[in-house]
Amino acid sequence: MADALTARFELDLVDEAATAALAHRIAGFVAPGDLVTLSGDLGAGKTVFARALIRELVKDPELEVPSPTFTLMQIYDGERFPIVHADLYRIKSPSELAELGWDEAAEGAVVLVEWAERAGSELPADRLDIELRLNIARGTQYRKVVLTGSGVYAERLARALSLESLLAHAGWTDARRTFMLGDASTRAYERLEKDDGSRAILMISPRRADGPPVRYGKPYSAIARLAEDIAPFIAIDHALRGQGFSAPEIYADDKDNGLAILEDLGGQGIVDDNGPIPERYAAAVGVLAALHARKLPDSVDAKPEPYRIPPYDLDALTIEIELLVGWYAPHIAKANLASGARATFVNLWRELLVEIVAAPRTWTLRDYHSPNLLWLPDREGLGKVGLLDFQDCVMGHPAYDVASLLQDARVTVPDGLEMQLLGHYLRQRRESDPTFNIEAFARAYAIMGAQRATKVLGIFARLDKRDSKPQYLAHIPRIRHYLRKDLAHPALAGIKNWYETNLPLVLAKDESE
Repeated sequence: MADALTARFELDLVDEAATAALAHRIAGFVAPGDLVTLSGDLGAGKTVFARALIRELVKDPELEVPSPTFTLMQIYDGERFPIVHADLYRIKSPSELAELGWDEAAEGAVVLVEWAERAGSELPADRLDIELRLNIARGTQYRKVVLTGSGVYAERLARALSLESLLAHAGWTDARRTFMLGDASTRAYERLEKDDGSRAILMISPRRADGPPVRYGKPYSAIARLAEDIAPFIAIDHALRGQGFSAPEIYADDKDNGLAILEDLGGQGIVDDNGPIPERYAAAVGVLAALHARKLPDSVDAKPEPYRIPPYDLDALTIEIELLVGWYAPHIAKANLASGARATFVNLWRELLVEIVAAPRTWTLRDYHSPNLLWLPDREGLGKVGLLDFQDCVMGHPAYDVASLLQDARVTVPDGLEMQLLGHYLRQRRESDPTFNIEAFARAYAIMGAQRATKVLGIFARLDKRDSKPQYLAHIPRIRHYLRKDLAHPALAGIKNWYETNLPLVLAKDESE
């Protein structure tokens, strides 16, 4: 049973081994700053649980874990963070905690507390409460444990237990779990490995929290048509596989809790230490040409009902370019734009993007670039390119994904290689459709390349200032270079003039060029 503030689960533990096993499970999802409280009957297993949890976090199965009844606090150096084990039975007033140095000891630590009720209002609302009781049924004594997650811990507890259930259902309970680097979103990934050598990827994609309303009473994510949960990923994954492309097979999923166990497509990318690998980029271009040559529906099979792919409409495209004036201009360019200049910027873009949204649409995967593409040498044809990130797929102009790949925000694609690969794409499109308009596509390519570069400049500035991820700033000179190239197209003369007048530094060449 769970609601917005608490999540409560009951489990039966048949013996001390089961109690220790529960502690092992809890150790898998506690983190620095967490508070775990222990309560229950005398002899119900609180000491067994505490000892097992601390030993697991310290990674020492023989560690001596004395009761802190007399010392009040014991502090251990864990593998990833300190652990504070406290017993507050002898505390008569919450004010005594300050004398113990409670705040200093608890900072950045997992805090395990017995007799926590003695702390009164000093206990934070976000915590995990573990109550152990002795029960007897049919003459057999066993322990019942009640886990209650409060505040932000409610969702974490529910997801953690759901994850265990999913791993068990899919046969991956005993797999080793290794954290993999996440991305700029809230998603996280782990590699699962069994002793027999089998591997899979665990995808943890919690539902996106609604941000503040920015327009029409809607948050940015809704207007920009970003996926709110894991369901679009699952639907588009099945659709891509149905078209013969190498999206990962989904072994098991839990849509309600944002979890999926995916096929591990390996670690070979389409770049190396020298940059893009031309033949692999050419194969990735070939995937787009094949995809865009097909007549694709805006609704795909999914359960419990078909998934309708949202349109990449004028509002979505426009609110993305506004990230530049909202984040990049003030925080990176240090420019204070007048309201008139901002309005002119948006109006110029809207006039230009009208032709984009009026053109025929296809599946626009939206994050089709090197970090999300893998090389699968053992597969044939289009299957050699593994696709990873497509949950934000929209019905949009095919030029967007081509620009996303050939003007890669994280890897420099040399100008000559970009033109060679663009020509490769255009030839394949013309071969499949003799009426394909190359000149119109080149125009759309420049527009969508500039739209994407403008958006990404704003996103990377936002990641730095709002999300404390300054590493993305290193890519800004590359993106500015792409933007200057795109703005050279006659179709973008008005936008180029606006930049020259209001943000000239964006178009200035860097010393490294």
